[in-house]
Amino acid sequence: MSSTGERSTGTVYEQVQATPEFADLRRRLRRFVFPMSAAFLIWYLVYVLLASYAPEFMSIKVLGNINVGLIIGLLQFVSTFVITTVYVRYANKHLDPAAEQLRERIEGVA
Repeated sequence: MSSTGERSTGTVYEQVQATPEFADLRRRLRRFVFPMSAAFLIWYLVYVLLASYAPEFMSIKVLGNINVGLIIGLLQFVSTFVITTVYVRYANKHLDPAAEQLRERIEGVA
């Protein structure tokens, strides 16, 4: 794996993990996952706090028996599907090509 021809120590997986390409892949993943996770957790926390401390607001009728709390609760599910879709697109464009290169590198050595 070494460009200088020196014999590397450790398993092929440890060698790949030490490469700049793997570090870049990990950075790309974290750049998406951490902010998205934080945003979703904040969104969920707002829902829980509203349910706990603003029941009057959450019980406002919007249409028939449908109230604000029910709408926000359903939007939790919608946001989960949206986040999943956005992640799949991000992974297809930014993560999968780099991961494929690393996989080929590992299989080429193994």
